[in-house]
Amino acid sequence: MSLEHILWLFICFSVLGWVLETTLAAIRTRRYVDRSVLFGPWCIIYGVSGVLITVGLWELRGNLLFLFIGSAVLATVVEWLAGHLLENVSHTRWWDYSNRRFNLDGYICLSASVLWGLLGAVMVRWGAPLLTGLYDLMPSLARGILLWTLAALLVVDGIASVLTLAGVAHKLPALQRTGRRLDAVSARLGGWILTRTERRIQKAYPAASFVHAKRQKATVFAAGCSFAKLFLLFFIGAFLGDVVETIFCRVTGGVWMSRSSVVWGPFSLVWGLALALATLLLYRYKDKPASFLFVAGTVLGGAYEYLCSVFTELVFGTVFWDYSKIPFNLGGRINLFYCFFWGFAAVAWFKVAYPPFSRWIESIPILPGRILTAVLVVFMVANVSMSALAMGRYSQRAEGVPATAAWQVYMDEHYPDETMRRIYPNAIRTD
Repeated sequence: MSLEHILWLFICFSVLGWVLETTLAAIRTRRYVDRSVLFGPWCIIYGVSGVLITVGLWELRGNLLFLFIGSAVLATVVEWLAGHLLENVSHTRWWDYSNRRFNLDGYICLSASVLWGLLGAVMVRWGAPLLTGLYDLMPSLARGILLWTLAALLVVDGIASVLTLAGVAHKLPALQRTGRRLDAVSARLGGWILTRTERRIQKAYPAASFVHAKRQKATVFAAGCSFAKLFLLFFIGAFLGDVVETIFCRVTGGVWMSRSSVVWGPFSLVWGLALALATLLLYRYKDKPASFLFVAGTVLGGAYEYLCSVFTELVFGTVFWDYSKIPFNLGGRINLFYCFFWGFAAVAWFKVAYPPFSRWIESIPILPGRILTAVLVVFMVANVSMSALAMGRYSQRAEGVPATAAWQVYMDEHYPDETMRRIYPNAIRTD
């Protein structure tokens, strides 16, 4: 499936989701209610969920049971993430399932998960092939214009909505002063979009309120669940994860093997991201019983590992791990044993490891902490970028693509096949 098809499906699923939400709201309230968070007629959560389900579970389309279960899990995770993200940004709840049985924080519930599972199965088996088929029937020029026009509108709409939710709309006088240095028409148009977006959101969600909190002077570095703390935990987790995996391979396989995700240093991005995301998503539940953290870690960890496997295969055409020989696996991407491992890891992290790590990070003086965080962010961005280029060129060489550009020559000189096989010994080409 090409990137054009994925983008087309994202837009179509978003629009269809808006139609479904608006229709259901009309049935319940007997009046028209625009359920879109954005200005336009699209619900992004349906687009994200639909694409993740279609791309991630495409290989399960022949098994309706696993397709239903996988769709329900992935979409439920997305809905839970979206609910908490919107709450953190806008300081309000956008939907509430608290009156339904078997709910979690009012953001997800069993009945909604079942519906997601059914919708996902229908999308993968029939919806996606139909929509991509219709796209391919359009003339090349017409579909290109339609796709990129819709994509551009969606991007503009998304930016306007994010700025609104972040509290920019109430600062229009400052925006206008800044706009004097820019094109006046653009500034007025931006202000109009922001204002209209906020009105639409408040009309669709009467309970939504835009709280524009004043920034307070920090007295402790990386207090709470701040970006600085999350990034430092990501950095620490990436390093420790690489060390743990290296030792594990030595103990179980008898060989020392690189487990790094990047070309500079021993860092496993999967572990780093897992640690940061687990902290972000489960921070408010850190005092919950261990059983709750185990179940949450098992589900979230399994979904996360599955999506990481799909992402790396789509982007790089490479499989970095394969559980096909382990019982109770799903497409070789995840298996039940390692899903339980994620659950135990979540319990160990919040009940044992997180408190001392959090105290240690917060003990760093504010100014040195900010400088350290900025330096590590720059380093890791450069590291990931260089690794992506090296992996991209590695794939090109496997396909026989000659080095014509300067960056290709550089990668061939500094990261030849021998070096890449040493850094990524388990990487297997899929094409």
